Amino acid sequence: MKKPVTIKEIAKKLDLSFSTVSRALHAHPSISLATQQRVKQMAVEMGYEPNQTAIFFQKGKTFTIGVILPELAEAFFAVAMSAIEDIAYKRNYTILLAQSHDDEEREKLLVEKLKTHRIDGLLVSVAKNTSNFEHFEQLKKSRIPTVFFDRIPPLKNIHYVACNIENGSVEAVNFLLKRGHRNIGLINGPTSLMASGQRKEGYIKALQKNRLKFDPSLVVNCDLTEEGTISALETLLNHKRKPTAIVTFNDYVSAFAVKHSLHKGVKVNEDIEFVSFANAPITDYMAFPPLASVEQFPAIQGQKAIDTLLDLIANKDGEEEQAFYKTVIEAELIERTKGS
Repeated sequence: MKKPVTIKEIAKKLDLSFSTVSRALHAHPSISLATQQRVKQMAVEMGYEPNQTAIFFQKGKTFTIGVILPELAEAFFAVAMSAIEDIAYKRNYTILLAQSHDDEEREKLLVEKLKTHRIDGLLVSVAKNTSNFEHFEQLKKSRIPTVFFDRIPPLKNIHYVACNIENGSVEAVNFLLKRGHRNIGLINGPTSLMASGQRKEGYIKALQKNRLKFDPSLVVNCDLTEEGTISALETLLNHKRKPTAIVTFNDYVSAFAVKHSLHKGVKVNEDIEFVSFANAPITDYMAFPPLASVEQFPAIQGQKAIDTLLDLIANKDGEEEQAFYKTVIEAELIERTKGS
């Protein structure tokens, strides 16, 4: 394998000093344009390629951003990732993408590995099972700017971009109340997720605004798996106040719940109506999609998250005391029209 051409070799060929050739390659004003042109021409002829590691070390940046997602297979994260990559590409940044697969230990390991790659910053949507967030606190000590999006950890001094899930939950419940439902269940996500708390708060707020009593036993948490959803649904189906409508954590949970309801002989959209979150493409292929789903705008979340991170990277050497970016995007309930 041929060794890469060095600046010393170019300097020897042109009978110039190492520093002159180095400055000429970087278009330093102290070097005449004629010399710059001569050096660059020789560099091309000899097949010289700049040592990117050395350049990055000089600039104090690697122009690399880490992204940790729970599951790229989910449409929400795939859309968000596309938006992140588009902006990174335009700003000459490379993305190092990793998936936690909703595993806390794997997430911790990924944070450590990305740190060793000298990333300039990190974007994270936390795993549903993460309960200890010390690994993110460590990033502050390493001065690696971090922006969370969609799944936000319950920490105070962080930068984040999120959707207004609470208002989306209010809209979802109001939609069902207008359809005449009074016994409304909620299949929620893990209690470790802030988004689960926000869904519950919106659910309670909507009921109370309509002078309905909140029954905590109609809210069942699950781990977002099919098995977990089935268990939560069974709890609601066996409830003394069997719900006539159910709000689900997301469209995947809705799909699991609908599938099991049909298996149990429940007439979906007659005995029970479903409303969900995410407005994912999966609903277009469901025989019984949720009647409405809360749009959480993954592309906008992704764009705003990386824009925020790039601002933080640019101002990394600025003032020690800085405000924390807290961007909230309004959710929107999307009702499905018949035949759509």
